[in-house]
Amino acid sequence: MTTSPIRVRVHASDRLSEAGVTAELKEWPEVRVVGDVDEADVAVVIADDIDDDAVRMIRAAQRGDGDRAVLVATRIDDRGLLDAVEAGACGLVRRSEANGLAIVAAVRTAARGDGSLPSDLLGRLLMQVGKLQRQVLTPHGLSFGGLSKREVAVLRLVAEGFDTREIAQQLSYSERTIKNVIHDVTTRLQLRNRSQAVAYALREGLI
Repeated sequence: MTTSPIRVRVHASDRLSEAGVTAELKEWPEVRVVGDVDEADVAVVIADDIDDDAVRMIRAAQRGDGDRAVLVATRIDDRGLLDAVEAGACGLVRRSEANGLAIVAAVRTAARGDGSLPSDLLGRLLMQVGKLQRQVLTPHGLSFGGLSKREVAVLRLVAEGFDTREIAQQLSYSERTIKNVIHDVTTRLQLRNRSQAVAYALREGLI
């Protein structure tokens, strides 16, 4: 069975880098370089530093249906690593290691919907995530899904089929408070109703 090539769009702040990576990728039959981001399955973004310009490139590169980006960067500090992942990069390759094999491997992984990071960067990322949890989210009673413990408790009971009055009784809140919690969640996350809020919480693994 013939597999279609992975369509890749290359983005860089300078034409020389873009041309170099494009030429490298064209040597690999399993990928096809395209010029339009809307046609791409995976975007490859090349940057020296993971600064505001690089983050903008990562976000802009994900306007197509693929919605996946691989970042090739020269310098990667802890803040930049977290910024890249938050911007949507699902793969990262050091520029010093960015030969065709490494980039294509990251592209192949991204096309499958998976992520790839060098092992030492994965460790640094996990440390940054833990720091964010301890210093920012936990003091405000929030989780990474953007929901507080009370909001998760309410949505869990909604998912179990309880109505507003029953939820209020179980959690020892007023019915008005329960209605406000559900309204706050749906408004903040731009969801239409409580069913969508439950679906969101399930998808994020919160309930």
